[in-house]
Amino acid sequence: MTVVDAHHHFWRVAAQEQPWRDDRHGAIARDYTPDDLAAELTATGVDQTVLIQSVDEPAENDRLLQYAAEAPYVGAVVGWLPLPDAAAARAEWKRIGSGFNGVRCLVGRDPLDWLNTPDSIALFTDLAAAGMSWDVVPVTAEQTAAVVALAEAVPELRIVVDHLGRPPIDTGGWEPWASQLRRLADCPRVALKVSLGIDLLTALPAWPDDIGRYVGWAVECFGADRLMLASNWPVVLLKASYQEAWSALRSTVERSVAGPDELAAVLGGTAAHYYRTKGQT
Repeated sequence: MTVVDAHHHFWRVAAQEQPWRDDRHGAIARDYTPDDLAAELTATGVDQTVLIQSVDEPAENDRLLQYAAEAPYVGAVVGWLPLPDAAAARAEWKRIGSGFNGVRCLVGRDPLDWLNTPDSIALFTDLAAAGMSWDVVPVTAEQTAAVVALAEAVPELRIVVDHLGRPPIDTGGWEPWASQLRRLADCPRVALKVSLGIDLLTALPAWPDDIGRYVGWAVECFGADRLMLASNWPVVLLKASYQEAWSALRSTVERSVAGPDELAAVLGGTAAHYYRTKGQT
């Protein structure tokens, strides 16, 4: 079994602005490079990773390709495209060539109405035909509806929802997150990452003691073959070490899935399939 960490970042703080990081995030206001992660992977038993963009600018794509060249454990790269502007996205896609396995742009809570324009649908159709996936974190009902509409319009597109779709763990809430997750799961090519994003990590006073209820619902909705375990390193360092977070997430998954085959899917099989990581056909 190949174990894949399906979501992490590298950055050098002097190389780019990170508008999503503020005074609450001083613990991660430093450089994070391939050498920093290598020892963590060895100690935790992770074989491959998926490197994800964290800044919306063309230079980020160049940095990602360089990082991947430095880190043999990087099995796939999700780069940046200015997706709301289909023409600009096509131009950047042409510039970066074929070095990426998927694409993403940061959306926050912004409306995603642009997803369902003819130009966007044509762009995502071409991305899907090229074997590219799309990462996104829909957190509102309106965003979820837009993602579902795109999934229905481009059924061959592999869509990966990051960070459990931002569950309300900090408040102990349930709805509307649970219903939104079910809507996304009803689209057969949508997968979900078992990880925690920066918004939730910032809101939590400490790493949560038990997220079993939320992970269990994710398993019920998506099934193991559409779930993937992910650290969100180094953002996760706001509340836990790499090894602490990975162990806690893995233990929760082990309690939630039916057996070793399902566990193997969440620990690596799903990510390898969706991102077509190195060594996959």
